[in-house]
Amino acid sequence: MEMELDELKAGWDVLNNRLSQSEIVNLRIVREMIAQKTRTAFDGVCRHNYYNLIVCVLMICAVFPYIYLNTPIRAFSFVVVEAAMVIGLVPLIQKLSLLSQFDLNGKRSKELLGLVLRYKKVCHQEAIWVIAEVAVAMIVFYVSELMFNDQVHYAFGIKVLLPLGLTLLTFALGYLLALWMRRRHALQLKEIEQGLEELKEFE
Repeated sequence: MEMELDELKAGWDVLNNRLSQSEIVNLRIVREMIAQKTRTAFDGVCRHNYYNLIVCVLMICAVFPYIYLNTPIRAFSFVVVEAAMVIGLVPLIQKLSLLSQFDLNGKRSKELLGLVLRYKKVCHQEAIWVIAEVAVAMIVFYVSELMFNDQVHYAFGIKVLLPLGLTLLTFALGYLLALWMRRRHALQLKEIEQGLEELKEFE
């Protein structure tokens, strides 16, 4: 009888060990799934910012210089817009700096949530910063062009209207794309926050 009880206890111990190991494996799988989903959303946020950086650099180095060379825009007006675009890169560089500190494997979820909060704060400041900067730059630009540009007789020429029309079309398409990307960006940030909150339970 004692032999049967010992064998039964041993069997239960083996079964308990297997269940424990299975539970640990399942928890690891669940954690990895959450981490992968969070990592995917984070990669999307990174792509969003790198895309913005590439577009801004192209505008600064290629698009607006092309417009300047093919239209009677004053050098002062050109410098004002170029300077505004360069200064506009500051919040973007701040965001990329924060994203470079995001290490899902090496940092705790609480610390990463702090980084996300700081990132969202920079995003909010960026919107105010860019609106104010664009408003000031455009006012200075138009005052410079309308009051001091002595080549205004070119204003209605094909040489001006073609690049101007292409520029306005580019800005319109860029604005629509930016709205779509902004919504997607917000959803990705929400996914990151949810993932980090869930990963807290595994720490």
